[in-house]
Amino acid sequence: MKKLEQVREQKKQKDVVILAHYYADGDVQAAADYVGDSYALARKATQVEQKNILFCGVSFMGESAKLLNPDKNVYMAEPTADCPMAHMADLEKIARVRAEYPDVAVVCYVNSTAEIKAASDVCVTSSNAVRIVKRLENQKIYFIPDQHLARFVARQVPEKHFIFHDGFCPLHAQISKKDIVSAREKHPGLPVLTHPECPQEVLDCSDFVGSTAEIIAYAAESEEKEFLIATETGVFYELERQNPGKTFYPVKECQICPDMKKNTIDQVLKVLESIGSDHEPEQVILPEKIMEDARKPLEEMLRLAK
Repeated sequence: MKKLEQVREQKKQKDVVILAHYYADGDVQAAADYVGDSYALARKATQVEQKNILFCGVSFMGESAKLLNPDKNVYMAEPTADCPMAHMADLEKIARVRAEYPDVAVVCYVNSTAEIKAASDVCVTSSNAVRIVKRLENQKIYFIPDQHLARFVARQVPEKHFIFHDGFCPLHAQISKKDIVSAREKHPGLPVLTHPECPQEVLDCSDFVGSTAEIIAYAAESEEKEFLIATETGVFYELERQNPGKTFYPVKECQICPDMKKNTIDQVLKVLESIGSDHEPEQVILPEKIMEDARKPLEEMLRLAK
């Protein structure tokens, strides 16, 4: 509790708002002002009044916060925390697809670098991708970088032609149908709630597929008392907080994103104490041209997701 009290005092003194993703450790979520999935945090970043934003997540999330708040100071609790999938698209491939399909819309999952966002038409998250793709006038969609989310969206928007990329989330991609079968043998009859970054064979044998926030909402509204969860186990903190009478099990061991787990309460406190000192922490800084170009697809996402 002492560290939490120190965090609260430091962020009040230094005009800092703390944003944390559901995949961060529970004590980090407890210290945050706002906890959410990537869409909720992107939206919240545009609404906060504080001058300084401290992001507990991975690098692309801090970049998105800076893109949407160019006049604010954005810090990462752990600057080395990154997302492998965010680097699984490239500018040359985007250019080749645009040349082959002049009327294509490049739809960029928010889990991507600012450079890739800058070459895209609109960003999406797992919670708003279907809605946004349906609202686009374009009939051809190049969805980057995640292949599994792309196919999940494509099945719900069959009237459009999708060009798929080959990116993936290492954590979700390693969950298999065999894991679901094994988990159901251990816990018969429990509903399986799954993130759409998982492979198709996993989605097909799940009871509900949705974003992290949608999984949380489903569990809260369900009359079931026990659930199997196929996503990063950091979400268990919020699931258990909202549902004290319910029990949650991972479908397999080690459903952990090592980069997200770099965000610790000690790192949060270290950055807070350094802000405004002689050891000022590194801010999220992006080139002016990238800032200008990458902000547009994020703003388009917020517009179309309303």
